[in-house]
Amino acid sequence: MNQPIQPILILGTRIFAEEVADLVSEIPGFQVAGFVENMEPERCQKKMEGLPIYWVEDLPKLAEDHLAICGLTTTHRSRYTEQVAALGIRFASLVHPSARVSPKSTLGEGSMVSVGSIIAAHTHLGPHVIVNRGVLIGHHTEIASHVSVQPGANIAGACRIGEGTYIGMGSVVIDRITIGAHSVVGAGAVVTKDVPDNVQVVGVPARIVKENINGK
Repeated sequence: MNQPIQPILILGTRIFAEEVADLVSEIPGFQVAGFVENMEPERCQKKMEGLPIYWVEDLPKLAEDHLAICGLTTTHRSRYTEQVAALGIRFASLVHPSARVSPKSTLGEGSMVSVGSIIAAHTHLGPHVIVNRGVLIGHHTEIASHVSVQPGANIAGACRIGEGTYIGMGSVVIDRITIGAHSVVGAGAVVTKDVPDNVQVVGVPARIVKENINGK
């Protein structure tokens, strides 16, 4: 028996949304049905990847049989996901076939795990977490909602990553580290000690270079 196809709407109409569409195209049982815009209604007059662009306020008529996934890497995407959830749209959780997620780990709604990523045992990803290409996440790690983990990052075991934090490309977080909410770890940084909320850290070892920020 053929597996039923679940239509997916991608929130966003910029270039990362096209990357997400490519990801979805390789996951059995899902098919991109269109994209969703919430800032520039004139974009809805065009198509993207040959598919329609829907205005966000038109989503209730699609809520019964469509799921959504957010195609924005900014950690401020929480505003968008909350807007869409309020319109009655449910969210998919997506794992690319080349990724490996331990059966003892869990993913929140709206989270995605991209090509070649590995999530070890007893780890939990909250809602709307983006695990980009080639990411490694160790065992017994907790990642809160709307975190972005960029390509090639390596988060070790027993770590805690706060809500809305951005983990930059190629960065390393050693084991048992806590990184606060709405912080930014710069590309290539090596985090060897706990990071508070609302700061940016860069370098090897990582050091605070900005305070009072709100994610990225």
